[in-house]
Amino acid sequence: MNILEACQHPKIFAPWFRKPETYRAWHAFLAAMFGLPMTDEQLDLYQHHTGRKEAPTEAQREAWMVIGRRGGKSFHMALIAVYLACFFDYRQYLAPGERATVLVIATDRRQARVILRYVRAMLDNIDVLKAMVQRDTADSYDLDNSTTIEVGTASFRSTRGYTYAAVLCDELAFWRTDDAAEPDYAILDAIRPGMASIPTSMLLCASSPHARRGALWDAFKRYWGKDDAPLVWKATTREMNPTISQDVVDRALERDQASAGAEFMAEFRADIEQFVNIEVVEACVSPGVYERPYVSSNRYRAFVDPSGGSNDSMTLAIGHNEGERVVLDCMREKKPPFSPEAVVAEFVETLARYRITEVEGDRYAGEWPREQFRKKGVNYKLCEKPRSDLYRDLLPRLNSRSADLLDSDRLVNQIVGLERRVNRGGKESIDHAPGGHDDLANAVAGVLNAPLVDRRGYEQDIIGFY
Repeated sequence: MNILEACQHPKIFAPWFRKPETYRAWHAFLAAMFGLPMTDEQLDLYQHHTGRKEAPTEAQREAWMVIGRRGGKSFHMALIAVYLACFFDYRQYLAPGERATVLVIATDRRQARVILRYVRAMLDNIDVLKAMVQRDTADSYDLDNSTTIEVGTASFRSTRGYTYAAVLCDELAFWRTDDAAEPDYAILDAIRPGMASIPTSMLLCASSPHARRGALWDAFKRYWGKDDAPLVWKATTREMNPTISQDVVDRALERDQASAGAEFMAEFRADIEQFVNIEVVEACVSPGVYERPYVSSNRYRAFVDPSGGSNDSMTLAIGHNEGERVVLDCMREKKPPFSPEAVVAEFVETLARYRITEVEGDRYAGEWPREQFRKKGVNYKLCEKPRSDLYRDLLPRLNSRSADLLDSDRLVNQIVGLERRVNRGGKESIDHAPGGHDDLANAVAGVLNAPLVDRRGYEQDIIGFY
């Protein structure tokens, strides 16, 4: 039974398609994905959304979906995962004791739970599939055909070691991890060797678009409209899900054309650029240097990025000037959950080792950080510059290699993960990407923002130095 027949079967997936006419575009995509015969309507939809002329005659090993939000990506990811796990037998490719895995990778745990709920509903309510379940856990199902359906979050470390029958990547344009500077590429590179053992294995990547970079943009740029290439399907929200009101889309476009163009119209954003590439940042790193000891002849300064202890990390950076160079000496990061008062006490001990009695930081939480540091004998000075300006001033230091950074993948990845945005009024901002973190990068940018000093001892304007 092919996947379209399963979608129409009353005892399999048909109950999930109560209004079949609203799923025409999805059925055309499934026909293309699995190399099934197409109706004239499906062929027209296929040509419109892929830019191709000839319909595929066999199942795709790799496919990319660039689809607006609320277009139905998560549900169809779950549907395809269940179909591939339950309707195929991969045992001929497996060694004794080995299992084939159909892995669905989500952006984060919250998104993973959404997909898992769809998977659980299908396996719990379709009798013929329910009978196949041998074991279910919080994030996986073991089936009696030596296949496992597993839902996980984006990490290039946790995706190694599997034999994959299929990997389905949801919203990969928004994968932001601290494991790699380019997590989408790193995770896909970790996955592909696991797909080599099963010749029919599939890789399906779906996301609403974001900036013009990363694996999704690269696939769209290279493959869209080409017949002899991995399948790329591009569609707006309403093209895939006509139940979404046009008024919702129109109001979003009126509020923010660039954002809504990506969210609903599946257009890659032209107003977002990468702040700095990884080669520039790595050139400023001192390999093998993780912390520098106190030297009495140096004049140290410190910067704190405070946090309430529930969501973001609280970070501290310490540095000093050496002529035209600004040197990072020490970093501290406390990940949530934590007691803010206890972290302040820890940071004050570190400050004391560098003979620092004043720390600079932003205006987070009003008086709270100032009061806590003051209790410990440390003056908390408010930073005059907003976060975007700190990052903007950091860039020429990185480009000129006048910044000397510690050897920290987490720091490098947070700096590389920053994005430069231009709003409708033309104002530029620099911040972390959606779902990302920059707590460590912010503290480091703050401490490296000290005025450059030339060999004569005079401060140099940062733009003039650049």
